[in-house]
Amino acid sequence: MPRIISDDCLSCGSCAATCPVSAIDMGDEHYMVDPDLCVDCGACEEACPVGAISEA
Repeated sequence: MPRIISDDCLSCGSCAATCPVSAIDMGDEHYMVDPDLCVDCGACEEACPVGAISEA
């Protein structure tokens, strides 16, 4: 199941830099995960300094 990024996101980019399939891009207010590209590896969740990423 793809990850989601909550409004707690600081837009630091740690998750995007860690994503092995480039499934994370900046949205209107914070980073967002493209569910069609996400391989559910969890690397972004581990990289997030504020715990804003979780399973959908």
